[in-house]
Amino acid sequence: MTNTYILDPEDGAEMARLIHLDRVSTQAMGGPLAGLPELTETAQVLDLCCGPGGWVLDAAFAHPEMEVAGIDVSHMMIDYANARARTQQLRNASFGVMSILDPLDFSDNSFDLVNARFLVGVVHREKWVDVLHECYRITKPGGLIRLIEADFAALSSSQALANLCRKYYQFSQARGYGFSPDGRSSGITHMLGGFLRTVGCKNIQSRMHVVDFSADSEAWVDLFHNFDIGFKALRLPIVNAGIATPEEFDRLYQQFLIEMHLKTFRGVWPSMSIWGTKSLPI
Repeated sequence: MTNTYILDPEDGAEMARLIHLDRVSTQAMGGPLAGLPELTETAQVLDLCCGPGGWVLDAAFAHPEMEVAGIDVSHMMIDYANARARTQQLRNASFGVMSILDPLDFSDNSFDLVNARFLVGVVHREKWVDVLHECYRITKPGGLIRLIEADFAALSSSQALANLCRKYYQFSQARGYGFSPDGRSSGITHMLGGFLRTVGCKNIQSRMHVVDFSADSEAWVDLFHNFDIGFKALRLPIVNAGIATPEEFDRLYQQFLIEMHLKTFRGVWPSMSIWGTKSLPI
């Protein structure tokens, strides 16, 4: 299977990071299906790059008549997600190993909703339209394709966190991800509406979400673990790419730990949902 995930999808620490990130992301959205046009209770739903399966399990629990499936390239994460579905007795949730960069093993017009979150670290910039063409193919006429992406990993009072994030943006841009013209962000949200229109979607709509992870917030712990795990995993690739020396990266990381633990620390993580409808046949 084709795998271009920017981090190791079979790493246990990465799975833990995604569990933390999933929790705060879904809460910020107001729930797994919040903001979307109402789906029928018997809708067929697919989540791309589902990771440990949190979004699928939340949607399946909230809508027991829906069939909610998740796919991911990681065998470890799919095994974990299937185990959680069995433990929670969610018979309407299912998971399978599949790469979104290859033709999807689903029939045309299979799903009422195809959902995808944070593909900017998975899909190279030249492959986005191909991936969305496949999404369009498997979506039922009148069904929805929804993308959730973020341009910034964080906006905060920490200079070290800002510098580490910038190192990540530069690294990901050099590896072929995102559309930033200057390497100061992931540069993805402004492209999404055009992609959806290109593959044929109509009635494009969007919605912003913001997670406050300031020192006195509930989300602080989840976002701290997200950054801590992510920066540790990115250290060697960023150093090997010549974007930072080991000494520079370690100095920024230690300063990040100090600044994010200050009582005066303030931070937000903005993201955007955008969705479109597959045209009905004439």
